[in-house]
Amino acid sequence: MAQVRFKGNPVTLTGNEVKVGEQAPNFSVLNHDLSLVTLDDSKGTVRIISVVPSVDTPVCDQQTRRFNEEAANLNGITVLTVSVDLPFAQKRWCGAAGIDQVQTLSDYRDLSFGKAYGVVIEELRLLARAIFVIDKNDKVVHAEYVSEVTEHPDYEAAIQAAIKN
Repeated sequence: MAQVRFKGNPVTLTGNEVKVGEQAPNFSVLNHDLSLVTLDDSKGTVRIISVVPSVDTPVCDQQTRRFNEEAANLNGITVLTVSVDLPFAQKRWCGAAGIDQVQTLSDYRDLSFGKAYGVVIEELRLLARAIFVIDKNDKVVHAEYVSEVTEHPDYEAAIQAAIKN
């Protein structure tokens, strides 16, 4: 498993680490209206999946805003942000932040995404910061588990991986 720290302290990730070249695992998360969303719902598109602990924290806020800005210029690429925030909180935050290019999804119910992608922080029941890029054929073409949860991911690497696929 990836070695990850939260505020300098090691944390335990649970689930299955996803690697480049593997088939992307399916998952079920909730949209703002509590409807179920799976990986299959965006089948046939390139997907950037931005994983954050909570949109209500500074780095997560900045990460989601950055991908929202980038998404406006990424034709044919679907951008998803997954956290364990409640769907109602995500909807409120998106409205206040003007997020309209990124779909925020909640994994609060059963951590389906977190377990499938190996990003559940056992000690905190939050998701570790990570970025996955999935191609049109559901292959993982980019995977970054950010080693310090309070730091930013490599945005450019993820965006370039999405554009190339």
